Amino acid sequence: MIMTQAEIFGVLSTGMIFVSRIFYFNGIFRHGAKPHAFSWLIWGTISAVGFAAQVAEGAGPGAWARGFACATCFLLVVIGYQRGDRGYTRGDWITLGVSLAAIPLWVITKTPLWSVILVCIIDTVGFIPTVRKAWDRPWEEPASGYAFFTAGALLSIFAIEHYTPATWLYPVLMVFTNCSMAAYLLIRRQKMTVPALA
Repeated sequence: MIMTQAEIFGVLSTGMIFVSRIFYFNGIFRHGAKPHAFSWLIWGTISAVGFAAQVAEGAGPGAWARGFACATCFLLVVIGYQRGDRGYTRGDWITLGVSLAAIPLWVITKTPLWSVILVCIIDTVGFIPTVRKAWDRPWEEPASGYAFFTAGALLSIFAIEHYTPATWLYPVLMVFTNCSMAAYLLIRRQKMTVPALA
């Protein structure tokens, strides 16, 4: 059976997301990384919405990576609660509350495009707890995980079968936010004296 170009990129993108999770899990269990459960809960919930929108709009293999990422986000919620950062601030709770409260807007949104725009906004807000934590403890977040996720999100764009704003907007945002997060962690580590986490 010959794979289409979209299927090949779908497999490659999912593979990159898989590698990103290996780096993240390795960081947790071997190098002391401490994921923030709030961020992963927001990302998991929003990934589910984004995945549903991509499927509805015919993204095809372009949605595979998003589906896999969604499942592993919820796994990281559990791990984050058990082994991650538990120093939740008032700002973290506000971020979580606002993000989850905005999700019903997606339910009443009638068009996939507006739902994806909401998803993009909420997903970006989900970085706030992790960015705050990483400002003082950048070694508790594996930059490699975000870098490989960037590659996976980029490849998923080429796996999309039907290009509409609702199918490509979310993965494009993922490229930008995860690349920015990886760069942020590396820059912060340069200013810290604690050994960096790969």
